[in-house]
Amino acid sequence: MPAQQSRRTMSSDDLRGKLAAVREEVAKAVVGQDAAVSSVIIGLLVRGHVLLEGVPGVAKTLLVRAISASLSLDTARVQFTPDLMPGDVTGSLVYDSRTGDFSFREGPVFTNLLLADEINRTPPKTQASLLEAMEERQVSVDGIGRRLPDPFLVAATQNPVEYEGTYPLPEAQLDRFLLKVTLALPAREDEVEVIRRHAAGFNPSDLAAAGVRAVAGASDIIAARQAVGQVSIAPEVVGYIVDIARATRQAPSFQLGVSPRGATALMNAAKAWAWLSGREYVTPDDVKALAVPALRHRVSLTPEAAMDGAGADDVLQGILASTAVPR
Repeated sequence: MPAQQSRRTMSSDDLRGKLAAVREEVAKAVVGQDAAVSSVIIGLLVRGHVLLEGVPGVAKTLLVRAISASLSLDTARVQFTPDLMPGDVTGSLVYDSRTGDFSFREGPVFTNLLLADEINRTPPKTQASLLEAMEERQVSVDGIGRRLPDPFLVAATQNPVEYEGTYPLPEAQLDRFLLKVTLALPAREDEVEVIRRHAAGFNPSDLAAAGVRAVAGASDIIAARQAVGQVSIAPEVVGYIVDIARATRQAPSFQLGVSPRGATALMNAAKAWAWLSGREYVTPDDVKALAVPALRHRVSLTPEAAMDGAGADDVLQGILASTAVPR
């Protein structure tokens, strides 16, 4: 059977196996951080984008690079700095002295997987250059829209906003991210394993030497995306998602709650998680599993709640605990 035909008839189990192999490849370079790896895979499956936040040195960039190395996708990396201009990301018109005309030179955004490294270290004007690309999957220059490749995912890393030299992402930009994942410092046993690997000669700059290889490609992602689209969700579970979103708008600790776009993002993420778990339907537990990463960046604490030391995650967990679960 030709390889192309074999891919078209690949079963959901086969596709899940390929994505499980991606996790195994990433584990050759990154210790722990399973939630972050799952988040990027979910983003690829539902055409979403992922924001990874953590202090310097918790392998945010290495994780995205390892995922990129395990997938046969075009990738690009942009280091966001205070002097980065929008055209450095999207591309710009360049004058050709030979023809006397302007031609468009594509920027690094024209790729499948874009690593936007330390996105909150560049001013809002350059941050906003990604808005159209993330939402419309195109770049408009000189009135002409230019489509981006498919699949297309922005995996952005950022340091906590309390760190010096950061520009907090505006709400409109945060809302473009499907999930926000917080990378915590590793547990002791994981940190021991990290140091052991470095002592044995691990070089983060040479993933090929670590044995990381491509085990899935664009056609696998697109086929898996179509399978996720067939996952069913009962009206009661849809209502559960809406109840959670509406509760965030009424919570005294939040001055900004979740919009309908956020509720839709939670539904899509839950469908992808259900499929990755081997089911063709969404359960309330799938919604609970993805609620915090799907919603934490779409809410805003009141100044009073922030001064009292409340955290968005804690408030969301309280909402999940008090929202009636469908049976």
